[in-house]
Amino acid sequence: MVLKATLITAAALMGVQAAKTNYTSITNPLNITLPDIPQLTSLDPTQECVYYQSEYMIRQDEWPTVWQMATSNGMNTSSEFLALKNSIDWSKAPNISVRTVTPAGTLDQSTYNSGADPDCWWTSSTCKIPKIPDVNADVYACAEPDVWGLTFDDGPNCSHNAFYDYLLENKQKATMFYIGSNVLDWPYGALRGVKDGHHIASHTWSHKLMTSLTNDEVLAELYYAQKAVKFVTGLTPKYWRPAQGDLDDRVRWIATQINLTAVIWNLDTFDWAADVLPGVTQQTVEDNYHNYINMGTNGSFATSGNIVLSHEINNNTMTHFMNNYPAIKKAYSHVMDVATCMNITNPYIEDTVTFPTFAEAVANAT
Repeated sequence: MVLKATLITAAALMGVQAAKTNYTSITNPLNITLPDIPQLTSLDPTQECVYYQSEYMIRQDEWPTVWQMATSNGMNTSSEFLALKNSIDWSKAPNISVRTVTPAGTLDQSTYNSGADPDCWWTSSTCKIPKIPDVNADVYACAEPDVWGLTFDDGPNCSHNAFYDYLLENKQKATMFYIGSNVLDWPYGALRGVKDGHHIASHTWSHKLMTSLTNDEVLAELYYAQKAVKFVTGLTPKYWRPAQGDLDDRVRWIATQINLTAVIWNLDTFDWAADVLPGVTQQTVEDNYHNYINMGTNGSFATSGNIVLSHEINNNTMTHFMNNYPAIKKAYSHVMDVATCMNITNPYIEDTVTFPTFAEAVANAT
């Protein structure tokens, strides 16, 4: 029960002196109509990923360059960004150094005291409870027992039609962590996520390692991802996930200033790494799924649930989940999005879209 109380407290601590943001949208998230175009109906990935024009075209001078650092295209000196930055009391920011990325693309931990872990650096220690006050603690496991917390990173993927169809056919909701650049590239994909009832959260603007960024860069990566999701879907998420889970108390503090709480995980499928990282194969991913499915029947989650890291990044990752979904449903009493399993009824700044409590979702499913 201590773990459950801690998780619920982490979810409740939100919006500590949240700075004023400037998000606008033409979308009513309660009334989304998608166009009848092949990209939204085809199951051929090549056809799905043909670029399309939409009503969500942007003024280039108001946005970072897609897939580049969110301070690109002069955004760090724009009046919009400076107004946000100057509304934050930076004298209260923790004095934590920017991390260094090695030539291999990993974070240099050689000089960090991982034993003491003074900065609650997740990459070094998987620390999830901040060591400074007035910072939103990470959500990392579903508070309710016997729950598979279903999450997918890196969407919206242009070739996700079969995957989203499968979720819809099974009346299955998930938490989708959308990258801001992907949202602008594939706006109808993001709108489908909302229309289908998924919990939409942020996955930064361009998927950078957050602790390796300056304060301005961290703020911009968070802000412009929020702006993109709001611009397209009409919803501003209160939850986000850092690329590779990389955050510390400096990054958490900045996120807290714009009312964001990180969602991490306690089980990782490593689906994205299959045939990418040495030693990680498609069978590795299947083995991970099977191990986590077995944990649903051996008492591992008898008092609180899990949050599983999986990805929308390509057809392999989505297929791995679909192949294992029947066994997941059989092994766990509940498979649900993070908002529901954490009893977060208002996961957006706006109150137009709400989510059921865990108890309500369970009652409605019976």
